[in-house]
Amino acid sequence: MGKRKANLDRPDERIDFHGVVEEMVTIGDVTVGRGTQAVGWRWSRDWKPIVGGDWCQAHHVGVMLSGRQGIELTDGTIIEYGPNDVYDVPPGHDGWTIGDEPAVMLEWTGIRTWLASRGGSSDRVLLTILFTDLVGSTAIASEIGDTRWRDRLEAHYGALRAILEQFRGREIETTGDGMLATFDGPALAVRAAQAMTRAASADGLHVRAGVHVGEVELVGDRIRGVTVHHAARILALAGADEVLVSETTRALLAGSTFVFEDRGTHTLKGISGEQRVFAVRPDVV
Repeated sequence: MGKRKANLDRPDERIDFHGVVEEMVTIGDVTVGRGTQAVGWRWSRDWKPIVGGDWCQAHHVGVMLSGRQGIELTDGTIIEYGPNDVYDVPPGHDGWTIGDEPAVMLEWTGIRTWLASRGGSSDRVLLTILFTDLVGSTAIASEIGDTRWRDRLEAHYGALRAILEQFRGREIETTGDGMLATFDGPALAVRAAQAMTRAASADGLHVRAGVHVGEVELVGDRIRGVTVHHAARILALAGADEVLVSETTRALLAGSTFVFEDRGTHTLKGISGEQRVFAVRPDVV
């Protein structure tokens, strides 16, 4: 049985990075963090030159404990949060501390995504890539209309982001009707993909997913390289409610509880040689 109690004054992890201190504890699949933004701190001034990108791409959900924080969204909307305000800040924003008191908040969504962007502006690391896509979205949008479809799509993204937080994934960007995310390991990515297909199915939608492991280049809050293209090509082969993985991914999961079905070799555009692809049995978690 995992731990049932944790204390933020004795955090599992503490990070002090350019005006922000984050103290985190993890219980089960949930990470909770207490963040302290220094007086005068602003994302666009203090973090943007380091992590790159025009806006913070984390999705923050939490509650202000003390101090005040300002948020500007990409459409120009400015929101101010104070003590006991519960907030839900979407990806694509700037944030700053207001006044002469540090801003202290408690968060349970967005912590890992936010902190994953710290560090250099460009580096190469080994990551697991997950692409998802909604199947038949154009037909659904035509049937229910643009306004209802936008609301439904936003609810779908909210469900995906909750699953990413559960499996310690990092959202990179949304891609039309899908999402690109990264994970530290293939098992977490596959479990997240399975959870995403189940969540979408429960909402009357159908998701397909592609997973691949390889080295990528980190450029600010984006990733680049052949590995990203490889994962996208695998996604394109998947059907509704299906999770496909590369041969590399399957090999790394040897000995796990996952069961794979061989889907043969394929020529993937932009990828050299024949590539074998496997489907993950949906009834095995």
